[in-house]
Amino acid sequence: MPFYPTRRGVLGTLAATGFAFDDAFAQPLTPTPQCHDGDEPTIRQSEGPYFKPSSPLRVDLLEPNSKARRVQLSGQVLTRSCQPVPQALVDLWHADERGEYDSAGFRYRGHLFTDAEGRYRLHTILPALYTGRTRHYHVKVQAPRQGVLTTQLYFPDEPMNRRDGLFRHELVMRMAEAGDGLLARFDFVLDAR
Repeated sequence: MPFYPTRRGVLGTLAATGFAFDDAFAQPLTPTPQCHDGDEPTIRQSEGPYFKPSSPLRVDLLEPNSKARRVQLSGQVLTRSCQPVPQALVDLWHADERGEYDSAGFRYRGHLFTDAEGRYRLHTILPALYTGRTRHYHVKVQAPRQGVLTTQLYFPDEPMNRRDGLFRHELVMRMAEAGDGLLARFDFVLDAR
């Protein structure tokens, strides 16, 4: 049975983790995909063999002593009529700096809930490549009391994009340099009006 948190509970948890949306979206990245009324929903993809339920509620997936390049991933969750989806679950997991997934714990795994404007922001790393796959993030997005969108997000200009049979151009994040890290943006369009 799905868990539907209260707004107060979500905001309290986010406040306790130091999460704030005040400057998270003051960045030079345009939305992707740009939403136009009646757009098709974000493309679904397989969750792969490494999904684990019950990831921790957190916006910071960074691990101590990691030397990997940092990435701030942000965006909005929208309906097909471009309306923001508040309290949508965004669950992210990916390979580490060696191209390995943590099957025993929750390294580079976590989830959060969108704010009143459907916005989300996560801090993580640039995952390493592993055999047969280009660089990517796995994501599950779920509006309250709705079905789950499972998909993958890809990095632009990766040489392996051309050789990865799962790669989809429509799932490429917008990227920008930010000091020694990267800013990434992707807006999810859910199959809801």
